[in-house]
Amino acid sequence: MANQPSSYPILCASFNQDHSYFAVGSKLGFKIFETDTLRLCYEKDIGAFSIVEMRFSSSLLAIVGAGEQPALSPRRLCLFNTITATPLQELNFLTSILAIRLNKLRLIVVLQDKTFIYDINSLVILSTIDTVPNPKGLCAFSHSLDACFLALPASTTKGSMLVYNVMELQSLCEIDAHLAPLAAMVFSSEGTYLATASEQGTMVRVHTVPEGTKCISFRRGAYPSTIFSLSFGPSMQLPDFLVATSSSGSLHLFMLGSAFNQRGKKSSSFIGAMIPSAILDPAHHHVLHNVVAEGVKRAKISVVTYDGYFREYIFSIDHKNESSWTLEREYNLLTAISDIPTGS
Repeated sequence: MANQPSSYPILCASFNQDHSYFAVGSKLGFKIFETDTLRLCYEKDIGAFSIVEMRFSSSLLAIVGAGEQPALSPRRLCLFNTITATPLQELNFLTSILAIRLNKLRLIVVLQDKTFIYDINSLVILSTIDTVPNPKGLCAFSHSLDACFLALPASTTKGSMLVYNVMELQSLCEIDAHLAPLAAMVFSSEGTYLATASEQGTMVRVHTVPEGTKCISFRRGAYPSTIFSLSFGPSMQLPDFLVATSSSGSLHLFMLGSAFNQRGKKSSSFIGAMIPSAILDPAHHHVLHNVVAEGVKRAKISVVTYDGYFREYIFSIDHKNESSWTLEREYNLLTAISDIPTGS
């Protein structure tokens, strides 16, 4: 995720791979929270960070400074151990690091015109990918070892992308998703679907992987809008939900199952602008879980905002196909106090 304007207290936010924890970076340092309880598990106030990525629930973090202090260069990646509160290893690059992705075996480092794939244990470079200029560090990564895929923009003039298998270190396919350049993309939890949105922001499309075939199109709205983030609901097969946050201030929820049942149509409509004008400056979000029981579909959507709040919404559709949403929790992340030593 690209650096945010200095007026925001939160510079970055990310959930870990199973969404049980999330991390936020600020001008003061970084914090890690448990998603279910919102307990502040760890914090370290040593300066501004633009990237904080977790590896599942382990003590390993990948962190990148925002460049406001000489020791926290945006060109330096630090692998940090939260138990010992010390750096394990540092990697330095010629240009700023724009995105980091990792799982149990791979470490992905995205620069403006190169992407590096590392063995995360030995830190040996396995592959270097030359890319088109990618100033926002746009990428999508599937952490599943059975479908460990990486998607990167393939053009600066249209919405095409290249998909790589980072375990076998080979290209899978190229997908022409949109006429305008890409603005957001995300894999489903099992790596079998890839959702994309362009800078136009009116359409969200879903593609199958590794085939690279477009299977669903959703219309977000008639007017252009910047898509901040996309997120699938968890599922072993086809996820029930796809959620998008945008600069319109609304959170849109799309029903994938319903769309597959209407495959003859040119495009499908979203269930509704689920939370109109309620999501101000979203930093990151995720569909934490969804259930289908007794004819009722229910999803829990968690949003971290750049103004420093965690908000959790419940969306449900009853047996009459009537939808509703409620704000379940709201929490100020900036004032949270840890009950354990930080090592800072």
